[in-house]
Formats: sequence, structure tokens, C-alpha cells
Amino acid sequence: MDFLIQKAKIRDIKTIYSLLNHYAEQGEILPRSLSELYDQIRDFFVCVDKKNDAQLLGICAMHICWEDIAEIRSLAVSPAYQRKKLGSKLVESCLSEAVMLGIYKIFVLTYKPIFFEKFGFKQVDKSVLPHKVWADCIKCVKFPDCNEIAMVLNL
Repeated sequence: MDFLIQKAKIRDIKTIYSLLNHYAEQGEILPRSLSELYDQIRDFFVCVDKKNDAQLLGICAMHICWEDIAEIRSLAVSPAYQRKKLGSKLVESCLSEAVMLGIYKIFVLTYKPIFFEKFGFKQVDKSVLPHKVWADCIKCVKFPDCNEIAMVLNL
């Protein structure tokens, strides 16, 4: 399969929303409103079919939190395209952009630590993350009893 990783476009928002909601309904990812997605469009990379760039196969966002730290979030691959390294390519795109921007500390909150360990992320106590991070957590149905694992990568 030929695919392409590119920055998200406005036309992708409703598909991003649907994909996120698919996993949010299963409790695997934090839902995002359409308003948030439009506000944060520049955070997102999308994976598309090279033959049809309107067919969105996966998504991932890198959200800048402060001058020295960013978060990888909203990683989701369409169920039909999992186990084809699309998630890895999306994360690599986010990490490359972080380096390009001069951000060398990246964190993730995840239920799948083994996936992120492949990139060098290490588990940390959530308390080491900046308080600003928790702004999104307040919207989560699992707050404050979150069982996501905090991980950090120093590039």
C-alpha cells in the first residue's frame, strides 16, 4: 500500500472527528470537539492513500505546551489499516517536526506504552509533567482517576 503523511487540511476535520470519536467511544482516546479540531488543525498530521488523498487512513497531533515541551496526542489509525506501520510513521512525522521547531522534550499519555517504547519514550510519574497539561484532562470522563501512562522522550 502506498500512503503519504502530510499536514491536515480543513477538509480533513470531519473525518478526523469521526476517527477520534470511534476510539473515544471505546475509551481509548480523548474525544475532541469540532471546534477544538478547527482550532488545532495545525497540530495534526494525516496519513492518506497516495492514489486518493481524500481517503484518510490515520491521524496524529503534536501539540506544543510550552517553550521546551510538546505532547503527541490523538494518534488513531483506521481499523482497516492497523498493523501497517502507519501509526509509527505518523509519530515519526511529529517527532521530526518537534526537532525542526527546536523542541526536544516530548511526552505522551497512553494506554499502549509498548508502542511508544519503540521510539525511546520512558515511563515517568505524571507529576513531572507541567500543570498546563491537565487542562484537557478535566474534560475526560475518567478524570481524576486516569489510568493512562505518562511517558517522556528527550530528543
